[in-house]
Amino acid sequence: MDSPNGDLYTLEANLVSKAIRELTDGADKDPITKLRLLCFSRGATGILGLGRAFRAMDDDGSKALNEEEFITGIRDTGLDVTGEEIKQMFETFDEDGSGSINMTEFLLKLRPPMPQCRLNIIDQAFDKMDRDDDGVITIADLKNVYSVKEHPKFQSGEKSEDEILTDFLHNFEGGRGNLDGKITREEFVNYYATISASIDNDMYFDLMMRRAYAM
Repeated sequence: MDSPNGDLYTLEANLVSKAIRELTDGADKDPITKLRLLCFSRGATGILGLGRAFRAMDDDGSKALNEEEFITGIRDTGLDVTGEEIKQMFETFDEDGSGSINMTEFLLKLRPPMPQCRLNIIDQAFDKMDRDDDGVITIADLKNVYSVKEHPKFQSGEKSEDEILTDFLHNFEGGRGNLDGKITREEFVNYYATISASIDNDMYFDLMMRRAYAM
C-alpha cells in the first residue's frame, strides 16, 4: 500500500488557501460556515482536531457538550464570532432543545456533505486497514497492510518500522497534544470529508482512494 499523502499535499494546500481567502472575505457568512472554513484553513485534520479538542472537554464521558462547554470550545478555536453568534450556533446544533449537543451529530453537521459513493470507498479503505475489526486503526493493524521496507527513512536506518507507522497514523490525528496513535472510523471519515471538499469529481476521488490503499 502507498502512503495516502501523494497528491494530497496539493489538494490540501489548495483547500487551505481557498478557506483562508473565504474567511477573510466572509463577513456575510453564517457562523457555522465560518467554523467549517476555519477547520479547512487548518488542513485535512481541521475538523478531526476540533472534534478531539471538544471530546477532551467531555469530563463525564457523556459524548455531549453543554452550552458552557461549547462556548469555551468555540472561543478556544479563535473563531471571529460574537457571543450571540455562538449562542445561535449552539441552538442550531441542539435540535431537540435538550441543552446539550451530541458530539457525533455536531461533527456530522460540520463536515461538508459527501455523496454515498465517496462514503462507501472511505469505509472500504477503513475496513481494509482495521484488520482486527475492532473499529480502531492502530500500529498493529498497519503492520498487516502497510510495508515500510521501501520507505527511504527505513532503508537508511533513520527510523524504525514502528516510528514510520506512528508517523502514518499521526497524519490522521488533529493537532498537537491529541496524538494517541488510534484512529476511529469517524475520524478517518472526517479526514477524508475535508479532502473530499477539494475534489469535484467522484471518479477522481474514488481513484485516489483505491490507489492510496491498493483496493
